[in-house]
Amino acid sequence: MPSCLRTRLRSALAAGAALAAGLLLPLVPARPAHAQPAPRAAEFEQQVLFKAGQDPGYACFRIPAVVRTTDSTLLAFAEGRVLNCGDAADIDIVVKRSTDDGRTWSPLRVVNEGAGDTHGNPAPIVDRDTGRVWLAETYNTGRTDGASCSVPCDRTPHLQYSDDDGLTWSRPRDLSPEILPADWNSWYATGPVHGIQLTRGRYAGRLVFGVNTETWDGRVTANHAALIVSDDHGGHWRIGATDTWPVATDGTFRQKPSELTLTERDDGSVLVSGREQDGTDLGHRTQAVSRNGGTGFTAPFQDLPDLYAPQVQGSMLRVGDRVLLACPGDPDRRRTMMIRSSYDGGRTWDSVDRGTVVTTDWSGYSDLVRIGSGTIGLLYEGGAVDARDEIRFARFTEDWLTPRRGPDPVTADLAPHGRPAAVLGNPEKTDGAAGSALEFDGTDDAVRLPYRSGLPLGTKDFTASLWFRYTATTGEQPMLWMGGIGTSQPQVWLRGEPASNRLQALITVRDGAAAPRTAFVRTDGAYNDGRWHHAVLRRGDGRLSLSVDGTETSAADVPGSVSRNSPFGVHIGQRMDSRAFFTGALDEVRVWDRALSDAELADPRVLRSAQDTVLRLPLDRVGR
Repeated sequence: MPSCLRTRLRSALAAGAALAAGLLLPLVPARPAHAQPAPRAAEFEQQVLFKAGQDPGYACFRIPAVVRTTDSTLLAFAEGRVLNCGDAADIDIVVKRSTDDGRTWSPLRVVNEGAGDTHGNPAPIVDRDTGRVWLAETYNTGRTDGASCSVPCDRTPHLQYSDDDGLTWSRPRDLSPEILPADWNSWYATGPVHGIQLTRGRYAGRLVFGVNTETWDGRVTANHAALIVSDDHGGHWRIGATDTWPVATDGTFRQKPSELTLTERDDGSVLVSGREQDGTDLGHRTQAVSRNGGTGFTAPFQDLPDLYAPQVQGSMLRVGDRVLLACPGDPDRRRTMMIRSSYDGGRTWDSVDRGTVVTTDWSGYSDLVRIGSGTIGLLYEGGAVDARDEIRFARFTEDWLTPRRGPDPVTADLAPHGRPAAVLGNPEKTDGAAGSALEFDGTDDAVRLPYRSGLPLGTKDFTASLWFRYTATTGEQPMLWMGGIGTSQPQVWLRGEPASNRLQALITVRDGAAAPRTAFVRTDGAYNDGRWHHAVLRRGDGRLSLSVDGTETSAADVPGSVSRNSPFGVHIGQRMDSRAFFTGALDEVRVWDRALSDAELADPRVLRSAQDTVLRLPLDRVGR
């Protein structure tokens, strides 16, 4: 055994023994105002499992994966990063074991030492027929500077196994001859998350895990997402279902499905969910289905614009009649670890207001495991300062998850092909600018439109019109939000900023491979006098203009799409990330996919017509 490995093991054993003797730290996760009430503490508990100060010899731990063996031992894997938190430095694969359902854990063990190189992306798979635990992993030449692997990256897949519940491991075996074709010659990543063994139908017993790869031909020319399968209990492996997305000469591409997580559905089909990384299609999550045991996909990966998440890995687990998805719920940044459910095999997913918040801390990669009857484990990256601060293990009962909620109240969207919009919280009916309107409490009241393909405005000119009334003197007062959020995501929004005595409207666009660009317009007053005011935001003729009661200010437009790359949502009275809500009343919210003239805006017939409207919300009634 190399001396560096012995030293690292010796230090880790001492630290791990102290940890194993300690008690779990029960924590009730913080919840935003729109989430369900906090559960009883007895239903949820968590502890820090990997942390640099707790496990000497490492500067950082990342990339968790967890499985339960046939003898009920939990194996929690991670990348132990020796020099820094960089993705391509000196990295070991490490493991801790629990024989009491995750209440206490063994000292850290090194499964695969990088010895200066990167050995990572753990993807464990339990063979329930033999009891063997397989561990797929990826190697590349290590760096010392914390930078990413040079492109093209010399990534290669490897595999090892344990027949004694993770106490000892076989020598790694290079899988390149079996699952690394010549044109997958740049990035290659196994998992990182647990793989599965199929249990139903003609493919029962098959082992399956996911990979994502790239092709290099002087530049990256294609992205690939694939399933790797074995029908002889890990003796031989082959490439199964594959989905390829070309990369244009300017570097743009529609999708890059990455870091695939899998689950077997009730009918034996395989649901595959992936991180979407920088593609022009809307959404940060993408998914596909295989109905032949992972041999092929029924259709290409399809982005999920309204499944809010940052660009990050996620993990799935089927529990009874629902599929769980663990990943951060913030649509822009890695924070607010959340578990959302699908009750129809992944066809639809809970929105963020229906999910279960594990923590509002910074959070990143994760893996889910079924511990026993009614109990689930979540191994995830989290931290008060940075998502990479530590890796935590949470245990919770199935009953702790937010109960399935019935349909929300709705208000009509009278645009062509419009569907009723969900009414969140409990906005009250009030006298409007014309007829009735909705009064929002600034806490959790909002209106959210269901996604449909006609909502994104893309590169089109547009007009947005609404009536507002408010008296707030502080805080951000979002009135209309369409698209993504943050400094780089395409978006359109209008909000009050009373502390700065103004209204502001903003668009962020993407055009080809160019960096995001932003244009904004601001008024000279906040219009927070408790009276009804009419705001109109227009994009057209090379200008972005905002008028309130006929007084207009404008700025030069920036060419590009206001709905691309990012998650997409339309929110009335709410920021997309639920971190600000409007306090006041809103009425007659309309968006057209063209720039209306002043004469058209003054014509009641145009305002009453649904022609060219993308959305048309009278906000005059709420029903079921």
